Formats: sequence, structure tokens, C-alpha cells
Amino acid sequence: MTGTFYIVATPIGNLEDITLRALRILKEVDIILAEDTRITSRLTTHYQLPTTILSYHQHSSEDKKLEILKLLLDGKNIALVTDAGTPGVSDPGNELIDYLLSYKPDLKIIPIPGASAITTALSVSGFKTNNFIFLGFFPKKKKEKLINWIKEGRMSFAFYESPFRIIKTLEFVKSNFGDVRVFVARELTKIHESLYRGKIEDVIKQLSENKVRGEVVVIVEI
Repeated sequence: MTGTFYIVATPIGNLEDITLRALRILKEVDIILAEDTRITSRLTTHYQLPTTILSYHQHSSEDKKLEILKLLLDGKNIALVTDAGTPGVSDPGNELIDYLLSYKPDLKIIPIPGASAITTALSVSGFKTNNFIFLGFFPKKKKEKLINWIKEGRMSFAFYESPFRIIKTLEFVKSNFGDVRVFVARELTKIHESLYRGKIEDVIKQLSENKVRGEVVVIVEI
């Protein structure tokens, strides 16, 4: 019998932000596929999960994907996790799922929902987000076409950004949309969590006065 493939959300920072169901699944599966085995080992050690951890990331080869497919066909139950949050969201997990389904369309895939940086940020932004566009990581190239599309749709948008590029990116947003309101969250759920909300010019000033570190989520209200 073919094994089951679980897509398991894990904490984005605070290790307590994991569901009871996720813990049960991670304990019961034969193998955990991790983006970075060192990071996932902290979670499995903390919760004393004995499961074998194998590496799967954006640079994994076709041979690695084939190996995973063979394990499932041999009846192994496998859980896919990312370093933080939900696999498949700005994460190579979606490519693996597509690959597996191309060879085994009836493969049983079960999502185990949980933490996500984008929904966590949206929940505390206070902005109108009944409709929004998620860009993943803000593009480094061909940005003008994207900006024009957003302007035409007049819809708030959200994205991830590197702490090293956040100021430059916000200045680019300001030059195209004016002094709109933005929400910037860094190190969500972690000890040094910081939330910035207001006119983009004011937020840029605040960020410029503080050294930005860690993961950053941005929401732009249009």
C-alpha cells in the first residue's frame, strides 16, 4: 500500500505555536522531509519526536524527488515541513507535490494546517484585507509590470522581504504609490518581535533608526 504524504505547518518562531495534530503526525510518520534538518531537529528534540529526518530543499535534485516517490510507493508515510510556517507557500514544497502527483495522481496528500507568517501579519495589521494580493518575496526584477497591474486592480498587497533590502523596497513602493499606509512585521512570535504601522514615510524613518534583522512581512494598504 502506498504511503501518505502529509504537509505539516510548523511554528514560525515560538515552538508552542504547533498544533496537537501536527505533533501527532510528526511522531507517527516514518520520515520527516525538512528544508534544513538542523532547524527541524530543534523542534523534534524539543518535543522528543523520534522520527527520521531527511533533507529536501529548493536545490534538491531530481534523484532526491525520485527517492521520495519510491519511499511513498514502498508504503512509507512522510511529512513535509519547512523551516518556519506552512510548506508550499513561497517554498519549494509545491514543486515536490506537483512532481509526486505527476507520477502518482491518486497519491493521498493530507494538509495539516497551522502557523503562517503572512496570515499572522494580516491578523494584526488592522487593514482592510478581505481581498489582497500575496506576492511571495518581493521581486528583484521586472517590478514595473507588477506595479502597474496592482495599480489597475487597486488592491492591498503583501510580501516577504529580506532585512537587508526592506528600506530600499519600501522606498520603491513609496515612489510608486505615494505615502500609503503600511504594516511591517519582523521576527513574528519571537523574542524580538517588532511591529511597525503607519504612513510609509514614517515607517521607513523608524526602520532606518533601528537595525532590521530577521524575517520581514510587509502589508501595503491601497
